[in-house]
Parts: sequence; structure tokens; C-alpha cells
Amino acid sequence: MKKVYLKFVLAALFFINITTTFAAENDVPHQGFKEYFIKGGPAYMAPILLCLIIGLAVAIERVIYLTMATTNTKKLLENVEDALKNGGVEAAKEVCRNTAGPVASIFYQGLDRANEGIDIVEKSVVSYGGVQMGQLEKNISWISLFISIAPMLGFMGTVIGMIQAFEKISLAGGLDASLIAGDIQVALLTTVFGLIVAMILQVFYNYIVAKVDSLVNDMEDASISLVDLLVTYKK
Repeated sequence: MKKVYLKFVLAALFFINITTTFAAENDVPHQGFKEYFIKGGPAYMAPILLCLIIGLAVAIERVIYLTMATTNTKKLLENVEDALKNGGVEAAKEVCRNTAGPVASIFYQGLDRANEGIDIVEKSVVSYGGVQMGQLEKNISWISLFISIAPMLGFMGTVIGMIQAFEKISLAGGLDASLIAGDIQVALLTTVFGLIVAMILQVFYNYIVAKVDSLVNDMEDASISLVDLLVTYKK
């Protein structure tokens, strides 16, 4: 699992490097993105960049996992129904074994207890559905955490920069714009980059949550249909 996350982190780093290089070389509105990032200072920008890299790695992993977990539920139900009619429960279980995704796994658990009664099947489907839901929602909380932390780190850099600026004013005994301009720029840059990171991760987070909700609805609908199929099969 660590190797998988390392690959995603490297991919995120490569994506960031390509994006900033393209912006700098093609005179797009984000020209100098990397330069401004460096001006923000490594002490403040490094944690924000770390939030972006790890957050993107987790988000990309979740998107890939959820995409692979998506199943054509209607087709699976048709295949299971045909298998029940032609080969019984064992044939239906074989169909589920050969189909990827949480819906097929839930079907298999229900079919595996088909001989114990419909009530047991329902309990088994509900219980295993909860397990599959936990797998779908795994690590999503980390993305939410980075969405919250990135702006906070930016604001902290802003506060520290303003403190340093006012300290220079105090030592100089007067207001000199050139004296404090650098500190104020650093303060503002950290806030900007913190907000940018939060907005990028927020897009991924909303997509992932919507995808999970869609899969959970499919699982619930499919579970009800499976119970109905088994009731019909028993009759």
C-alpha cells in the first residue's frame, strides 16, 4: 500500500512541475507561479505544498478506486437472475465471483446464505453493505483535513509576516513602504497559495463524495432487488 501511495505522490509532483513549467514558458496569466511560490518562503510554503501533494495523492487513489468499483448493476442483476433460473444459487455465486465491485461482493454474501432464510440474507446484505461503505469512504477524511489545514497554514504565514512588518516599523521609528513591502508580500502570498490548495482539493473532495453517494445508492437498490430475486426463486 505504501508503494502505491508513493507512486501517487510522485505523479502529483510531476503534474505540479509540468503545470508550473508550462505557465512560465508560455506567458499565460499564471506566469511566474513558481517564482511567487519561492518568494513566499520555504518555511511557510513547504507545508502548504505538502498538503497539496498528499491531498492529491489520496484524491487520485480514491478516484481510481471508486471508478474501478463502479458496476453495471442492471446487467449484474440480469446475469444473477439468469444464473438462478438455469443453475441455481451456486451458478449465481459464480457470476458474482467473476464480477468486480462492491455490489457483486454484497450479492455473493447474500447468495452464500440463501439456504438460511430470507431474514438471514437481509441481515447479511446489510452488514456486508456497511463494510463495503467503509471501504468506499476510506481516507476521504484526510482530504477534508488538508482542505482545512492549507488555508490555516496560509493565514499563519500572513500573521507572522505582518508581525515582522510591524516589528520593522517599530524599530525604524516610522512608516517606510519599501522597508515592509517584502514582508507584506510574503504574508499575502502564503494566504493565496493556501486558498488555491484548498480550492483544488475541494473539487476532488466534492466529486469523491458524490461518487460514493451514487455507489451507496446503487448498493442499496441492488440489495433490495437481490432479496426480491431470492424470494421469487424460493417460491
